[in-house]
Order: sequence, then C-alpha cells, then structure tokens
Amino acid sequence: MTSSAELFATAQKLMPGGVNSPVRAFGSVGGVPPFMVGAKGAYLTDADGNSYVDLVCSWGPALLGHAHPAIQDAVHAAVDRGLSFGASTPDEGKLARLVMDRFGGVERMRMVSTGTEATMTAVRLARGYAGRDLIVKFAGCYHGHLDGLLAAAGSGLATLALPGSAGVTAATAAETLVLPYNDREAITAAFAEHGPKIAAVITESAPCNMGVVTPEPGFNKFLAETTTANGALLILDEVLTGFRASDAGYWGLTGRTEGWTPDLYTFGKVIGGGLPTAALGGRAEVMDYLAPLGPVYQAGTLSGNPVAMAAGIAQLTNATPEVYAHIDAKSLELQAALTGALAAAGVDHSIQRAGNLFSVAFGTSENGVHNYAQAQAQEAYRYAPFFHSMLESGIYLPPSVFEAWFLSSAHDDEAMNKIFDALPAAARAAASAVPAV
Repeated sequence: MTSSAELFATAQKLMPGGVNSPVRAFGSVGGVPPFMVGAKGAYLTDADGNSYVDLVCSWGPALLGHAHPAIQDAVHAAVDRGLSFGASTPDEGKLARLVMDRFGGVERMRMVSTGTEATMTAVRLARGYAGRDLIVKFAGCYHGHLDGLLAAAGSGLATLALPGSAGVTAATAAETLVLPYNDREAITAAFAEHGPKIAAVITESAPCNMGVVTPEPGFNKFLAETTTANGALLILDEVLTGFRASDAGYWGLTGRTEGWTPDLYTFGKVIGGGLPTAALGGRAEVMDYLAPLGPVYQAGTLSGNPVAMAAGIAQLTNATPEVYAHIDAKSLELQAALTGALAAAGVDHSIQRAGNLFSVAFGTSENGVHNYAQAQAQEAYRYAPFFHSMLESGIYLPPSVFEAWFLSSAHDDEAMNKIFDALPAAARAAASAVPAV
C-alpha cells in the first residue's frame, strides 16, 4: 500500500469521503488521490515522492507558480508581525487599491475569506439594496455552496428553481430562477414575468465549472443592459477568472473594451496568493449599503487577515504584463498540442477557452459547448482514462472534465515538454474508452 493510499484510507475514517472539498476525492475519475506534501514552481510532490507538472495550480492561486519567493518573503515578514489582530491593518487598503486599479467600476471593496462568502454577501447586498427577493443564475454556473445558489432548474424558462442539494429547502430554492446559459430569450422571458421581483442576475464572468464555456459575443453586456433597464443589479463572479483570464479577469477581455461594468464583482483565489482571501466590490452607492454604513449586515473575524493581505499584495504586485504574456503563450501552445494529440488519435473534441483558461470537451467538435446541457451531453467517459494516463506520466490535471486547466508563469519549456510528451498516450487512452453499460 502506498503512502497516499494509507493516508486516504485514514482520512476516510476521519472526514466525509476522506476530503475537505469533494473534487479531491477523485469521484469523477476514480482511483486513489495523491496526497501532496510539497510544491515548487510548476511542480507538485506527493507523499510517495512522485513529482507532477501541475495544471491545477491550486485551482488558480498559483499564478506565479508555487512557493514564489516574493510571496514567501511577504508571508514570512507578515507572520513575524503577528497572525491575526482582529483589527484593521494598512495592507487591507493596499490590496483593495491594487484590485480597483485593474477592474473598472470598483469604487468600494469588502474583504472576506472565501469565494462562497463573497457571493453570499453580494447576493444579500443586492437584495437589500434593490428591496427585492429573486436572484437569477445560470445552469452550470457555480458560485459557492450557499443554499440559495445550490438550486436546479425548474420545468420552464421562467419557473422558480428546485433544491439542487439535500439540505436546501424548497422555499430557499424558490427565491432563485435558474436559466440556460447564453440564452438571451430566457433572460428576456424571466424579466417579462418576474421583473419587479428580481434583485440581481449573478453570472460567472466566463463559466469555468461546467468546463470552460465562453459567453457568446455581447452576452455579458446584454446582461448589464437588461439589469439596468429593469432596476436590478448585475453580479459578476470573477472568483475563478479574476486576475487569471487576464490582468483584469474576463471582464478585462470584454467589459473593458465594450464599455460596461457590473454593479458588483466577487473575487477570490488569485487575490489571496495561496492563502484564504476573497472580496466583493462595486459601485459605492451599492457597497455602502453594507454595515456599518448601511442596513445589510456582514462581518468576519478573519476578514482582511494580515498574512493573507501580504500574500495578495505580493501576488498582484508581481503579476506583471510579462507574466500574463508568458501564461497566454504557454496556454496556446498546450491547447495546440492537446488538439493535435487528440486529433491524431481520432478523438472528437472541442477546446473551450476563456482567455488563457481552457478545458477539453469530448464529442463536441460540431458545435462546441455553449451551455450546461451541452456540457452534460459530451462523452465524459473519455476523461478518466485520459486523466490517469497523464497522471501516470507525471502530469496532474483537474480530476474532473468539468473543470478548467491552469498554467503559471513558472511553466517553462522543460515543464511544457513533459506535458507534450505525455499527451499522445493519454489521447490513445481516451480513444479506446467505452461508455459504461
């Protein structure tokens, strides 16, 4: 029995499924998840001493690679000053300013600890500001595990949602409308029927939780215009894409050139530099509805934690144009190599892109993937053998076909060549896969 297998067996006796976040259990791909004990640059090391080129990058935060010296130094210095004060610190404002300088329309910010907390607060704030109850979200978009957004689509385009998880009450789910993504007619119908009750539309800036799905040209701008016209707010979830898809997230690839901004953003992942930090930000008029100025309550003992603030400042300060140019270039190289290997093996597929973030969808070359129904209809059974072939070759991919692939500025030619060398065998494994009976 390997060390990871021993650790997993022990963990299963201590934690539900042996994990503290479900995707880590490898339920989608099967097998024993490697337990990681170290990370440096583009590489992970597991408990058995195996080294992997990492294409998960801690689900985004390792933008500069693991254990980047500037972030390590900032964290060590912050630790020396103290771990938590329960009071305001200068670095909270410094990190807020770095975010505001990149994202248009962010006039106020509130630091929190997780992406779920950021979206939960944004939804509560939108309801409090608008004086309305309904929230519109899109099938396949994930905004954390708050009850109101763990909702499944009802039977029609403008019907109220159903609980999407055990423990979510029907009453809570009924305060959410779940619509098909990239569907303007569904949005129009929802506002025609429920407009005066809709507080906000929340959407991932570019969905990355049903695999990557690119918004149709002008779709996010349409959402901004529609919400404004109907007295509702637009919440743009940049938890995954923020400071990842570009220096200003996916908004930077769309809204910055199209001339629109949402009312609220949610951020996470990258702004923590590897530590638990998230935030919401937006128009001052809306944000000032938060306590202590306004009637919408939110608080958190570890919000603005000084060690996490130091990590975030170091991360964003070092996320230079050269960093993004490098990641963009390596992403394009990997996408081309992935397509070449799969095509050579006769595997039908499409590459789904959002800036330098991407994913592969099997059996979708004719039309690609534009919504959750199409993502679910792909030949997902091909991913598990593809994944395990790559893992055996020392490449750590997201353990689900419905997740994005991440690169960092530490992915040099040596790391990329390891990935390229592993792709042909993995493509052949995908080609030989058969659906479960």
